[in-house]
Amino acid sequence: MTLPTEMVAIEISEPGAPDVLKPGTRAMPVPGENEVLIRVAAAGVNRPDVAQRKGVYPPPPGASDIPGLEIAGEIVSLGSGVDSFSVGEAVCALIAGGGYAEYAVAPVPQVLPVPKGLSMVQAAGLPETFFTVWSNIFDRARFEAGESVLIHGGSSGIGTTAIQLCRALGASAIYTTAGSEDKAAFCEKLGATKAINYKTQSFDEEIAALTGKTGVDVILDMVGGDYLPRNIACLKPDGRIVQIALMGGAKSEINLGRVMMNRLTITGSTLRARSVAFKGDIAEAMHKTVWPLLEAGDVAPVIHTTFPLAEAAAAHALMETSSHIGKIILELN
Repeated sequence: MTLPTEMVAIEISEPGAPDVLKPGTRAMPVPGENEVLIRVAAAGVNRPDVAQRKGVYPPPPGASDIPGLEIAGEIVSLGSGVDSFSVGEAVCALIAGGGYAEYAVAPVPQVLPVPKGLSMVQAAGLPETFFTVWSNIFDRARFEAGESVLIHGGSSGIGTTAIQLCRALGASAIYTTAGSEDKAAFCEKLGATKAINYKTQSFDEEIAALTGKTGVDVILDMVGGDYLPRNIACLKPDGRIVQIALMGGAKSEINLGRVMMNRLTITGSTLRARSVAFKGDIAEAMHKTVWPLLEAGDVAPVIHTTFPLAEAAAAHALMETSSHIGKIILELN
């Protein structure tokens, strides 16, 4: 297969608003050892991309400065040592950068086959959100069947994924927050036991009422700030909070006495800078447990809309309104 020497990619011309995202020309990436080159058919848009565009979330050392953390497409070239994939295979991948482009390189451990029955657009909505949810709810928070969970931001890509996976894997109750009645209704249709409109209701008071003041086992939070003490109030003894973003701020004041008395765990993580081996372990676990759910139709990525690659700025502008439900995807011809 003869490949071009250059490709179109979306560049961040300077930190700022969505309109700093500009199409440009880059040299074709070359796969290294245990890497594959993928012709990108679709790429997911995520909050970390927005943070990178604003200049507050730089790529880790060695990663591409092109935004984009998840892709789906066709393998067009193999790096040395690759024997688990072949040219022509349809795959999706978690990457540390470079997704908003016609071609991108991915480490083999972070590459998974497109689940049977899913389109490239749907597959591009899997890696970032599914890896994040699996790593945080099921690994860090040790969520088990029969436990209850509170998922903040239930209508987001992370939220819609978390609701479905917790439902499919045996949650006793799934509570979530959302910013409108329509979004709350969507979350409940997706499998939430109860969705709380955080703009009109106090989520901690609602959780107390819904659980008879017993609370929940696990909380997934991307808000931070003054949500933390309220999250603590929502936990059962031995409950766990996992922090994955700080949209409400990085600082909070809490009562450590309650943490001690109820044996609570407060943890958190970021995924982008973790090692290939770490992400590969997540991929292996998901391929075993989650891919069959996707192929059976028990779980599915929720796609709000797509934009052509050249309209990445418009995709970011939509994300910043928070009016979407599920994933926003960039589509390439």
